Amino acid sequence: MNNETLPKLEQLIDELINQNNRLNNELSELKAQNEKLVDENETLQLEVLESEEKQKETSQTLSGLLSKLQSATQAS
Repeated sequence: MNNETLPKLEQLIDELINQNNRLNNELSELKAQNEKLVDENETLQLEVLESEEKQKETSQTLSGLLSKLQSATQAS
């Protein structure tokens, strides 16, 4: 190796190490963001299920009230 090759190689290795560190940091940030989004998604799914259950209960209540109203109207 000549006198220019070794410093160039050292520079390239330093750049690769720096790039690797940046990518590892970015990966850590993306993993944390992914965990947060997974948690938010699970929360939203639970909220949707609860909302659907409430909507079902409301629909059943309204159907019962409508049946009572129809029965009362027919009896009169």
